[in-house]
Formats: sequence, C-alpha cells, structure tokens
Amino acid sequence: MPHEFNGEQYKQASTHQKEWGNKIIAEFKLKGDEKILDLGCGDGVLTVELAQLVLKGFVLGIDGSNSMIETAGKLEMKNLSFRVLDINEMDFNNEFDVVFSNATLHWIKDHKQLLKNVYRATRPDGILRFNFGAEGNCPNFIRIMQEAMRLPEYQGYFIGFELPWYFPEPGQYELLVRELPFQEAKVWGENADRYFPDVEAITKWIDQPSLVPFLEVIPAKEKQGFRNYVVEKMIQATRQPDGRCFEPFRRINVWARKSPATTPLSPDI
Repeated sequence: MPHEFNGEQYKQASTHQKEWGNKIIAEFKLKGDEKILDLGCGDGVLTVELAQLVLKGFVLGIDGSNSMIETAGKLEMKNLSFRVLDINEMDFNNEFDVVFSNATLHWIKDHKQLLKNVYRATRPDGILRFNFGAEGNCPNFIRIMQEAMRLPEYQGYFIGFELPWYFPEPGQYELLVRELPFQEAKVWGENADRYFPDVEAITKWIDQPSLVPFLEVIPAKEKQGFRNYVVEKMIQATRQPDGRCFEPFRRINVWARKSPATTPLSPDI
C-alpha cells in the first residue's frame, strides 16, 4: 500500500527535490497543447509548473498519499487536476504526450510492471522523463536506519520488514528500459550530493518523507524515541564544521520516446 505522507510538511522539506524537478522541466520543449501525467506529484508545486507550460493542454498529477493530494488540490487550475491513485494501479491507455516523474519512483519496487504501464499510458511519439534514486543514494541515512531497526527495543517491530526503496544501478536499469519497444531510450546516472543549510533542514527531510515507512510499523508510544535516535545519529554523521549537513545523493535519469507507430507489448515482456 502507498505510504501516507504529510503534504504540508513535505512542502517545507523538499527544496532539493524541487531543484531536481525544475532542472528537468527546463529541458522540455513543448508546443503548449500536450497532455502530461505527473507520477508521484507530491504537493503539486512542480505539477503547476508543467501546467503553465501547456495552457492549451492538460496535466494530471497522481499520488497514493491522501495528504499529498489534499495539499496539491489547492493548486488546481482549469488545465490541472490531481487524483489519489497508487502508481502501481494506474491503467491509462495512449493518453499522455509526456509522462514525468521526479524523486518518486524509488518508492516503487516493481519497475518491470511500472515501465509496461507507462509505455501503455504514453501516446505514439510521446516521451517519458524520470529522475529517481540510484544505487548509493543516502548511505548515511540507510546505515543509521538499519542500526535503529536492530536496537533491542525496536527490532521486534521490523521482523519481515523490507526497506521501502528500489535503488538500481544505471546500467541495470537501462537493460530494464530496453526490454520495452521504445523508439529511443537513454539512462544515465547523476551525482546530486546535497548540503543541507543547517540541522533544521536535514531534520525536516528526515521527518518527511524519509522516516514515514518506518514509523508506520512502530506503536505510537515508541515513535518519538525511534525518531529522535535517527535524527541525532544523522546529525552526528552529516554535520560539517560550517554547520551544514552533507548527505550523498545518487540519481538515475531516464528519457525515452515511444514510436510514432505504436508497437503492442509482447506477452513475454
């Protein structure tokens, strides 16, 4: 099931996600009448920017979190709509000229099915453009989370628990993309290491969205202690002499174009 994030808190904690998304949006050369799908639209800020590029078109933002869509819904316009929808459950057919996703798809485990769904959703000659976490992403946070999960007071809550992210290596992901009959496809890695300006900024990022899947399995009376342990250890591990906090971020970028003549998917894909 999708995780239930806090849209208003995310809006205050997602500066670097917005920076990555703006960089991608700046690449687009659009006519202005395209139909765009934003996968994992979050608080909707980037989705608005897409809508402003296609004033004669339409943009749909989807997210599995009710709170995210509640926040994003305040931004709806004539050519912009938001919908609560699990990305894993989408079932569009030749509807979109662009399928966009920024800083979301590492939360999706089955990318073989994801790519099939995106291929079907894209119109002939349409494109997909993704950016999400890659192998080596956020190593301090992952290490500290694993330490916290092994603490005697918490380990019982994490029996059978799997880390909620999919962080592939770019070459591995390119092989997955090329299983689909896209006319063109490119996959490349990116070093997006981040200096958070201060302890408050990295704490906001830890709280929303990073800690959410872990706190979901911990009883209410134990949540604050677990959260405080992770925050304290992260500050110790990442704080620099100038007061900033440094965490390595690794990203995968994906660009692909569907053939002008749609190729049906093989049952074997």
